[in-house]
Amino acid sequence: MKPTIFRYGIYAALTILILSAVHVFLVMPNASYGASEIAGYLTMLISMVFVFLGIRHYRNHVNNGSLRFGEGLKIGVLIVLVPAVFFGLFDILYTEVINPSWKDDYYNHYMEQVKSTTAPEKLDAELKKLESQKEMFSSPVMQFILMAGTVFVIGFIVAIISALTLRRTKIETV
Repeated sequence: MKPTIFRYGIYAALTILILSAVHVFLVMPNASYGASEIAGYLTMLISMVFVFLGIRHYRNHVNNGSLRFGEGLKIGVLIVLVPAVFFGLFDILYTEVINPSWKDDYYNHYMEQVKSTTAPEKLDAELKKLESQKEMFSSPVMQFILMAGTVFVIGFIVAIISALTLRRTKIETV
């Protein structure tokens, strides 16, 4: 079980890191924040293909063609932990070292968006809420938790679907 989890977890981590790096360095400088967000979620989802492949590999090559839902979910969740941790670390590296102004740029963009879409009587309350969120998400630990958690949630959903579709009871021969 461990070799399968490690191998497919590393495949998923490499996929999410490579696609994220391509996005950050080649696409993001010319893309809107909305398009970048969509690309980020697609990157996470594409990397989760390896959760399905890892569970299937375990069923077919390690577990003699059978798989219970619980086994599949366990393997899927353990595979997902690898890219989640790597993506959380990549996000910290990007926002703290590679592009430390990104947080302020994004905050200013979002603040302008709030100002243009919020009614004047509610604007002060929204800006105060936004400022408190900025302080909380300025922490690298919170950034790691948020980004790793996002990948984990997407991967957990993929693991559930994969475990359900790949489950197979052992066929006993007489």
